[in-house]
Amino acid sequence: ASSGELLALIVDSLTLFGTGFAIAFAVAVPLGLLIARVAALRVALESYIVAAYATPMAAVIPFILSLMGFGFAPKVLVVTLFSVFPILFNTIEGARSLKPELIEVARSYRSNERAFWLDVLLPYTLPFILTGTRQAIGRGLVGMVVAEFFLSATGIGRMIMESSRDFDLPSVFAAILIITALGVVLMG
Repeated sequence: ASSGELLALIVDSLTLFGTGFAIAFAVAVPLGLLIARVAALRVALESYIVAAYATPMAAVIPFILSLMGFGFAPKVLVVTLFSVFPILFNTIEGARSLKPELIEVARSYRSNERAFWLDVLLPYTLPFILTGTRQAIGRGLVGMVVAEFFLSATGIGRMIMESSRDFDLPSVFAAILIITALGVVLMG
């Protein structure tokens, strides 16, 4: 910490996490709302989404590596894949649980689709989206460490790998505590 190396590792890891998580959020929320509102889209995509969710993400990393290499983009993809599903599933379930009375009231006031989304659907679904976001934070942090382990040793993942290799257990424990603290702060 005194040399500044720890801060640089944390910044590297947070940059990776933030980028992947932002992409996951930006994809999952609109897609979840669309899937919930458009029945044909739900029927077409639901089985593929469930299959992708059931796939162990760590097992996909060698495939991502062979396609994209060791750069920043494949690590972002891994974090995104770890993070996207809790947000997506919670958004879909939240939007599907919208009470029919709310839809009826919006229609009786002649709300267009845009107004319905902004004034009814999004506010009603927001607690579900935030629940999915909290769940995705933990999964995204796991994805961040896994990506740093397997794709290129950077950030906190590098600290854990190097400390483990040197049998420096206090440093390994410190890295785990840092990740835990990041998770607690981000969930707060």
